[in-house]
Amino acid sequence: MSFTFEGCSLNNSIFYQTSIKKTIFKNSRLIEVDFTECDVSNAIISNCDLSGAVFDGTNLEKTDLRTSFNYSIDPALNKLKKARFSLSEVYGLLYKLDIEIDRNS
Repeated sequence: MSFTFEGCSLNNSIFYQTSIKKTIFKNSRLIEVDFTECDVSNAIISNCDLSGAVFDGTNLEKTDLRTSFNYSIDPALNKLKKARFSLSEVYGLLYKLDIEIDRNS
């Protein structure tokens, strides 16, 4: 099962334990969406606001998040093999390490 969401507000949606491989999320608001134990592999999450989205046991393998922002994803708790991220949002993968990254350098 896969979907295409474009220009949508999916705030507070729950995809808990669903398989939505190859789904396309474009120009959407995914604020506080629950992706716990979800299979979102091979998806495209393009230009989406992921503030407060929950990723826990989530399969994000080969998922493209390069243009999305405000996500917090713990690499130790999720499958990220071959997932794509932008350098400007790399803090979303490192937040748990409690380190400081200078975004102005």
